[in-house]
Amino acid sequence: MIELCNLEKSYSYKGGETFVLRRIDLEVRAGDFVTIMGPSGAGKSTLLGILGMLDGEYRGEYRFLDSPVHELSNKERSRLHREHIGFVFQQYHLLDDLTVAENLEVPLSYRNVPRTEREARVADMLDRFHIVGKKDLFPSQLSGGQQQIVAVARAVIAEPSLILADEPTGSLHSSQGERIMDLLSGLNREGTTIIQVTHDPAVAARGQRVIQLEDGWIVNPPA
Repeated sequence: MIELCNLEKSYSYKGGETFVLRRIDLEVRAGDFVTIMGPSGAGKSTLLGILGMLDGEYRGEYRFLDSPVHELSNKERSRLHREHIGFVFQQYHLLDDLTVAENLEVPLSYRNVPRTEREARVADMLDRFHIVGKKDLFPSQLSGGQQQIVAVARAVIAEPSLILADEPTGSLHSSQGERIMDLLSGLNREGTTIIQVTHDPAVAARGQRVIQLEDGWIVNPPA
């Protein structure tokens, strides 16, 4: 599904260049559940953003479902993202002027899902994530943990083939975190590919393998 070859990300400044990712070679097969770990500043979220096609400024090759992402236009990358990827952001990225239900509907509207089906899927997500009572609230009326749950529900509602999750349980108490990880594990068993970033060894253990990043380098060979 995913192949990275000699991928690098850097920022230039007067007199030099700072690398965030260095010579990343990585293969992720369809149905994998991969965890990216490493200290703060290691490049984890940067790598996830590139995988999610939110960042096109890098060197090297990125192939996704046989498409050469590194050669695509912004419009073509956006189409691939909309059609195949669900993203759970660390800072939620919910739309402040939309209710919970309306936030959940956004990914479906991008994919031209008919209104009746959108309404049914939103109702299912509200029930599955135990947030029916929050459906008419705005993000500012939710706790951080509740916003995280809505963000996860929004990522999975369109049934993407790949879910990218940046600290998916970071704002949740233990029982909420367990519920989210149970859901992601269940989706993975059904065939969804998942790549997550986490600092939590218990969350990492839910996956099949760990990619360790330090100072932008992969320090253990991918299994």
